[in-house]
Amino acid sequence: MAPRSKKSGESGPATEVVVDGRRLRLTNLDKVLYPATGFTKGQVVDYYARVAPAMVPHLTDRPVTMLRLPDGVDGERFFEKRCPGHRPAWLETVPLDADSDVAACCVNDVAGLVWMGNMAALELHTPQARAADPWRPTAVVFDLDPGPRAGLVDCARVALELQDLLDQLGLRAVAKTSGAKGLHLSIGIRPSVDAETTKGFALALGRILESRHPRRVTVTMARNERTGRVFVDWSQNDRHKTTVCAYSLRATESPGVSTPVSWDELTTVADSGDATTLAFTPDAVVARVAAHGDRYADSLAGEQELPTLG
Repeated sequence: MAPRSKKSGESGPATEVVVDGRRLRLTNLDKVLYPATGFTKGQVVDYYARVAPAMVPHLTDRPVTMLRLPDGVDGERFFEKRCPGHRPAWLETVPLDADSDVAACCVNDVAGLVWMGNMAALELHTPQARAADPWRPTAVVFDLDPGPRAGLVDCARVALELQDLLDQLGLRAVAKTSGAKGLHLSIGIRPSVDAETTKGFALALGRILESRHPRRVTVTMARNERTGRVFVDWSQNDRHKTTVCAYSLRATESPGVSTPVSWDELTTVADSGDATTLAFTPDAVVARVAAHGDRYADSLAGEQELPTLG
């Protein structure tokens, strides 16, 4: 992504680049968006350009909800579901949902992801279903959210117990950090059931874990029930909900990333009680992708069928 020329305008210094044949005007690249580390908008754009080969497949054909922070993580933040009218003509849009007239942005290539970085859309969130078939999700997701006095180590232990349950059911799952406090597990499935079915499946497995470890696991929404426990958030499978996309930055003090991790890494954290190994910088994430490929690719595999739980 090499600069073509420089301009200036009301929005400050700008740089024109060509990404895969798409011309983009990038502005205020020196603006610091993460003051604690000095991480700039230019570095945000650069990260998204470099991680795009792994990230774009997780965005393709899905409506994207952007969390925008034009003044950085210490400034105002807002979710934007409707794709802005000033988007490039080549950027595709899709319906936000089957029963919505909102046109959401759809990122199908590197240029679209770079454009979102230039919009200071630090976080990108997507539903479990593709826009082409919004009624049928392509994955079941488990959002493991630690309550007060619980942490990422507790989430790793619950994730491993959940993996054991799934293994008994003949299902393969992948995991990623949320980029903040918790973990996400995803089961890539054939898009043949509706969101109520996947939501019910996630709740049923969460209840099994809760019955085995009531002091460590809960499926109860009430926040006052979560102290010292990991909340297995089954409701993330609701048709109207979104989850932060794999490889998305997070609007945290330092630039966290929702990073795919291996089961061996989670086992090490669970055994050692040290979760610091699950904190990754953007550069580290790009290096991991170069070394291991997309460890979250199986969330898109689409050949697994959900069993009927009796």
